[in-house]
Amino acid sequence: MINWLFKKKSNYPDFWNDYINCFQSKNESTIPATRFIAFDTETTGFDKKEDRILSIGAVSFTGKTINVNDSLELYLKQDIFKAETVKIHGLMKSESKEKISELDAIKAFLAYIKNDVLIAHHANFDKNMVNEMLLRHGLGKLKNKFIDTGVLYKKSIHVIYRDKDKIYSLDELAKELNVPIVDRHTATGDALITALIFLKVLARLDKRKHLNWGYLIEK
Repeated sequence: MINWLFKKKSNYPDFWNDYINCFQSKNESTIPATRFIAFDTETTGFDKKEDRILSIGAVSFTGKTINVNDSLELYLKQDIFKAETVKIHGLMKSESKEKISELDAIKAFLAYIKNDVLIAHHANFDKNMVNEMLLRHGLGKLKNKFIDTGVLYKKSIHVIYRDKDKIYSLDELAKELNVPIVDRHTATGDALITALIFLKVLARLDKRKHLNWGYLIEK
């Protein structure tokens, strides 16, 4: 029986079927050989139903090398606008950045991520925002494996003398791991910071012999 995940449906567009088909031939590779993608979204707010994605930024890396020539930066046209969000990320409706439709952003994002492992800080928020965007266009949810840098960092440290329930912000993790803050509160800048944090945590896990998929991927 064909797994429903890979079953084509005539009412799905070709770009979605192309994305789904990436997972049919996915062979689990070693961690150093895997293409990871760190990404971030800037949004009009925190409600996945009512708010919208303003921008998506992503950087890819394999091994310990971030490929700066293989990055993604998308700005979306949007009708929902909240003045208070400008104080955080500065993305104004009148800004002169080239903006694309939500559907075109979906196509570009899926073509970029393929079946690779996605990394985000507080990953559930970004995943939920993207999934809601997909659902608005009659598509399914993301199928990629996810890693949350906040969760992974807490697993990598000795928490005996720390608050196990503490939620680390991106700024706090950057400070803890001596990661430079670059273009904070832009999607691409935050994606780069997330990638650098992840690589620092990977090095720590490797030193402690915990560098394996079972440790990295949330079940």
